[in-house]
Amino acid sequence: MLAGGLGTNLTLQMLQVLFGCYNASKSRETQAIYTSSIGLKRGSPIVLDISERRRKLVRELVGEPVPRLWCPPLTHYAPDEEVDQDRMAAHWDFMAPHVNAFLVPGSTGDAWEMNDSEVRVLIDLSLRLAVEKNISLLLGVLKSDASATRKGISELLSILKWKTGKNDSLEAMKASNVCGFTICPPRGHELTQEKIEVDLASVLELGLPMVLYQLPQVTDNEMSPSLVARLADRYENLVLLKDSSGVDRVAMEANGRSLLFLLRGAEGRYAQWLQESGGPYHGLLLSTANCFPRELRTIVALLEDGRGDEAINFSDHLTQVVEQVFALVRDMTDGNAFSNANKAVDHYMAFGADARLIRSPRLHAGTLIPEDVILRVGEVLESAHLIPDTGYLNQ
Repeated sequence: MLAGGLGTNLTLQMLQVLFGCYNASKSRETQAIYTSSIGLKRGSPIVLDISERRRKLVRELVGEPVPRLWCPPLTHYAPDEEVDQDRMAAHWDFMAPHVNAFLVPGSTGDAWEMNDSEVRVLIDLSLRLAVEKNISLLLGVLKSDASATRKGISELLSILKWKTGKNDSLEAMKASNVCGFTICPPRGHELTQEKIEVDLASVLELGLPMVLYQLPQVTDNEMSPSLVARLADRYENLVLLKDSSGVDRVAMEANGRSLLFLLRGAEGRYAQWLQESGGPYHGLLLSTANCFPRELRTIVALLEDGRGDEAINFSDHLTQVVEQVFALVRDMTDGNAFSNANKAVDHYMAFGADARLIRSPRLHAGTLIPEDVILRVGEVLESAHLIPDTGYLNQ
């Protein structure tokens, strides 16, 4: 069955291949020596394959199989500008049957626009919803420099320990359904690869499960495949990479993809970018999973069932819709394209055919998505037969 097949092909053997844990011929792979940190006496070293440690950490925190479809949820706001907690819960219910691994907050959820107080409110709500709905969470710590990133992770970890009553970091994360922290390179177009590497290394040194996020649209720089490979060789706690650049340099070059589970964050041609179609990515972490969770899950399931032509046809159809919607929000001055496009589409998923009569969604800046954008997005969705008769808020 389509719905039940998602992820079933990602067996332990495939994970071992992805993370290189039994490929002893890789001369590039670091062989790390661990002594007292794992309970051995000094002078009695044991050599452990770093990718085997990474696989163990992924299995412990993320689970097996690793989810192939992830989502950075939208942040919904009430008219008084507070986070609309009831709307958030309803939206998560809409997505959860099809995608149950979220990044909070991501760019789509206004992470770069929020202050620390707003992030804490959103994180608190997300932690509650994640446990209630059995959803795995990546916590986004998207800051402009390494110092702020380390501080943000420390503060979140303190919250997890306080909420769960567990002093051990990994145990507090597991009890909270948190599988890692997502970090970006420091911001600045002038930064060299060496500076970016040093700053990221200072965060990875914390030893917690981390996900690297390639987002040059915001950071104004891009991690090279060799930089990512070097960090992967040094840090077993670097478990995943999300790339929203749309250029896909890391995934396309062998030294960039040899160790990590790669998630594509750019939109379009969903089926073609996944491994079953000859693409380099293992999974997708998409803003459009906010609005099309069932459709995207179906594409992955079709590929896993060996129905590649159907998956590509469906993927092409959805790509055309998404491209048209993103074009309609291109000239908006507030928010970002990922958030604005998905809020416009989600308006119809929430209210169905009545969406044109309902007040437009509010952005973090306090403005509303223009009515003409909402109407034109509705025309795109209607022509593609993607407007539900009854929205998830009307059920």
